[in-house]
Amino acid sequence: MKTIKLLLLLLPLICFSQEEKIKQLDINLSNYEYPFPVKFFELNNQRQLLKMAYMDITPSHYNHKNIVLLHGKNFNGTYWETTIKALTKEGFRVIVPDQIGFGKSSKPESFQYTFQQFAENTKKLLDHLGIEKTAVLGHSMGGMLATRFALMYPETAEKLVLENPIGLEDWKLVVPYKPVDWWYESELKQNYEAIKKYQMANYYDGKWNADFQKWAELGAGWTTASNYNIVAWNSALMYDMIFTQPVLYEFKNIKSPTLLIIGTRDKTALGKPLVSEEVRKTMGNYAELGKKTQKAILNSKLVEIADTGHLPHIESFDAFIKPLIVFLKQ
Repeated sequence: MKTIKLLLLLLPLICFSQEEKIKQLDINLSNYEYPFPVKFFELNNQRQLLKMAYMDITPSHYNHKNIVLLHGKNFNGTYWETTIKALTKEGFRVIVPDQIGFGKSSKPESFQYTFQQFAENTKKLLDHLGIEKTAVLGHSMGGMLATRFALMYPETAEKLVLENPIGLEDWKLVVPYKPVDWWYESELKQNYEAIKKYQMANYYDGKWNADFQKWAELGAGWTTASNYNIVAWNSALMYDMIFTQPVLYEFKNIKSPTLLIIGTRDKTALGKPLVSEEVRKTMGNYAELGKKTQKAILNSKLVEIADTGHLPHIESFDAFIKPLIVFLKQ
C-alpha cells in the first residue's frame, strides 16, 4: 500500500519531467534545424506579405523528373526526410514546402484558409523555381491539397499520389458543426502528453518508438511559446477548412494518373468525439475507403499496406517507398 501511495505521489513529477525534456520551439521553428537547407518564397496573400518555407533538393544525377511532397495537418516538411533521401537517390528533384501556417512558414494573425489558396501558393512556388511539370504526393490533409492542385493545374500535375489522405468521406454529413472558436479552445489545450496520446491511439495502434516520439516532440515544442495562441488560431481555421471543403465529390474529374497508398489499419476521421459510438464505428474505415476512392478516380491504382495506420512513410517505409518509386518511373 505504501508503494502504491508513493507512486501516486511521484506520477505528477514524472509527467512534469517528461514535459520538461521537450525542446521549446518558437512558432516559426527558427531554433529547429531541418534535414536540408531551407529557403523562403515571398507571397502576397490577402493584403499581407507572407513567407513560404521550402526545401528544394536536386541530386547530382538528376533524372529530370520532379516531385512535390505535401505534408499533413499535424506535421510539416521535416517528416519527409527519409522519403526525400530515397527519392533523390533515384535521381528525382524533390520540392517540399511548408504551407502558410505550418513549420517555418508565416503564421498570419488573420487568414481565410482554402485548399485553392494553398494550391495557388504551391503553383507560384513551382513557377518561381521554373518547374513546369511534376508529380505531386500528398499525405493526410496534404492529400486533399494534392487533389485540389491536380484539379486546378492538370497540365502541371503529371502524376498524383495520395498517401492515406483525409477527406475520403464527407464528415459534415454526420458530425455536428463546430465554430472556429470551439476548435481554437481545443487547440489551446495541446501539449506533449495530449499529442502523444492522440497519435499513439489514432496513428500507431497503441505502439510507440523513437521515430514516433520525434514527431510528437516537434509538434509539442511550440505549445509553450508565449505566442502559441497564433498557432492555435491558425490551426482552428484550418480545421474549419478541412471540415467544410470536401474534395471527394470531384475525384471523378482528376485527369492525372493516380496512385493511392493506403495503410488499411487507419481509422482517422475528423469529429469522432462529437458523434455517437454507433456513428463513430462507421467513420475512417480506410480498408474500405481506399477501394471506394480507387473506383472513383479514373486511371488510378491502389496499394494497400496491411497492419499500418495513418503514416505509412513513417511506420512501414519499405512497403511505402517501393511502389511509389515504381509508379514515378513508369
